[in-house]
Parts: sequence; C-alpha cells; structure tokens
Amino acid sequence: MSEDFQSTSPIYMQLADRINRQILRGDLKPGEKLPSVREMGMQSNVNPNTVQRTYQVLEGSNIVESRRGQGTFVTEDPAILESMRERLKQEEISYFIGVMRDMGYTAEEIKAGIADFFKQTKEDLR
Repeated sequence: MSEDFQSTSPIYMQLADRINRQILRGDLKPGEKLPSVREMGMQSNVNPNTVQRTYQVLEGSNIVESRRGQGTFVTEDPAILESMRERLKQEEISYFIGVMRDMGYTAEEIKAGIADFFKQTKEDLR
C-alpha cells in the first residue's frame, strides 16, 4: 500500500481519505480490524504518529472505533457508514461541478456531458 502522497494536504488526511474509500469500496468491511498503527505506518511508509493521528480523525468521525487492547475497527453502524458514503459523494460531485464551472461549462453542458459519458461507456444512469 506504499503510495505517493500529495503535498497539497496533510498526509494524515490523505491516509484517512484512502481508508474511507477502502470502506466505501468494501475492501474494509464493517467490524473489520484495521492494521495496527505500526503495521499501517510500515505499509504506507509513514511515521506511526501520522497513522495515530489518522485513526484519531476517523474515530472522531465515528468511522472507526478503538477497542482497548484489541485495536481499531471499522464501525458496524449502518447509519454512520451511509452518512459517510453520502457526504463523500456530495464532496466529489461538488468538486467536479466546481472544476467544470471554472472551465466555463454551463449546468446544461455538464448534464449533457455526463449523459454522453454514460452512453459511450454503456453504463446505466438509473
């Protein structure tokens, strides 16, 4: 999992985003134990203190929970997971729309472009 990090945001936040995405994709299941701070640090090639901060951020969002003496686990609360899923979706849509508007596209052009994209890739827009 040793991946490059961008200099545009703190590493602990980028690591938190990666873990959130792993949860969304189902790579990390509800109730699943995360690697220890030390293991995650080695896998990600970051300082364990950075991983600890990442886990604190995720715990503050209730995405994970620490169990004394056992480790850190993905929450099993479906409401929290659904809320996270919806929040991340809205953030990505907002970012995409912002970029498209910065390039001068209108709402109608953006909608048409998305519809065309799904037609070309033969994906359903349901």
